[in-house]
Amino acid sequence: MSKFQKGISYSKISFFIVLTHIAMLSTVWIRGEYEQILPVIILSAAVIVSDYIYFGIIKHFKQDTYTLDFFLVFILNMSVIFQSCFGEISFNYKHFITTVIGFAVCQIGFKLVRNYAVIESKKKYIYIAIAALMFVTVAFTGSRSMWIDFGFFTVQPSEFMKPLFALVCATSLTAQQNKVKILGINIVPDNIVLFFMTGAIVALQWWCRDLGSLPTFCAAAFCAFILRICYPQAKFSKKKAIFAGAAGLVLIAAAVKFAPSYVKDRLSVDIWADQSGNGYQQCKALIAIAQGGWFGKGPAHGNLCKVAAYDTDIVFSSISEEWGLIMAIFAVMAIILMLILVILNHPRSYYHSTLCVCITAMLITQMALNIFGSCNMIPFTGVTIPFISNGGSSMVSSGFMIGMLKATQSPVYTLPPSKLLKKKNKKKGADSK
Repeated sequence: MSKFQKGISYSKISFFIVLTHIAMLSTVWIRGEYEQILPVIILSAAVIVSDYIYFGIIKHFKQDTYTLDFFLVFILNMSVIFQSCFGEISFNYKHFITTVIGFAVCQIGFKLVRNYAVIESKKKYIYIAIAALMFVTVAFTGSRSMWIDFGFFTVQPSEFMKPLFALVCATSLTAQQNKVKILGINIVPDNIVLFFMTGAIVALQWWCRDLGSLPTFCAAAFCAFILRICYPQAKFSKKKAIFAGAAGLVLIAAAVKFAPSYVKDRLSVDIWADQSGNGYQQCKALIAIAQGGWFGKGPAHGNLCKVAAYDTDIVFSSISEEWGLIMAIFAVMAIILMLILVILNHPRSYYHSTLCVCITAMLITQMALNIFGSCNMIPFTGVTIPFISNGGSSMVSSGFMIGMLKATQSPVYTLPPSKLLKKKNKKKGADSK
């Protein structure tokens, strides 16, 4: 068997990732602007030590592949380096803590979703959790807002809906074949719940004026409905496909027609003619990308840090200015490659396949909205790049979803506790006879 077929050893990949981070830190030491050496030492030590701690922890999890783990560690500490260099070199301990939390919830998501039979049997609790988050959003965020302010930090409940909604979108062949007749029409209860859940989330996002996050939920729902129409052994109906397409077009037309005035302004605004108004952030973001060029001005040499949301909504431009467009594209491609590899390495069940596609659709849509919005290719939406942007709610949500993707690669197949109990009781009854 060739070395290629055997694959690269765990220790070699770990060393390569650490070496890549050391190369980035060397750029900070050589090209960075800093008056004191201590912040650079702290940053370097935190990144390298946490790399080895992460790899030590991951090795204790029994799974079929560690590809996602390697990518996640690489991206998390790369973002720590980026976030610690915007404007000045100062170890961003808050972002570092959120990356640690993101890594931790990734392992939790992995453990919870490995057994699809168990998680599917608990779907009613997922519905309750989403309903509870909706109530919290309406009751505690204030007047038509998506943020809960605790003073020293803020929380965005809609971010926590994303992994839960992905679980709602996921379905198994058993669920799709479980049909009931209502008024002479065969209906799948799982699909009806998804339809109403999608409508409720869209209504909530619309009411709270968080239209930037709306496409991420819609992308997952769209993929979920397509996978429900085209699942194996399904009787494909052209009428259903035409009806679904027509309904989608009607919804898009209605959304454009009844969109709030500030959304319509963004659709038609000329950012260069309104540089101090609606086009301010995008103008500054584009100028920063142009000034950074291919290789950037150098860590802490950027000026975009003076613009609001430089480390969240327009973080792609901030990276481009200081590290160069090549490095910004490299960071984005690392996330995309992590997601694509999951799809290429076929999940082991239809439930995990649908879960994988819906999560990938969510995260890629979110990245596209951020990057294309910063580059003025689409209206500015104000969403984050997963793992790269600053923000605890987004980090926790994204980390949990990557854990769910890990579960699709290393699933376990056992019956849920209720079915196991029934099976044992049947066996006891048979033995007594």
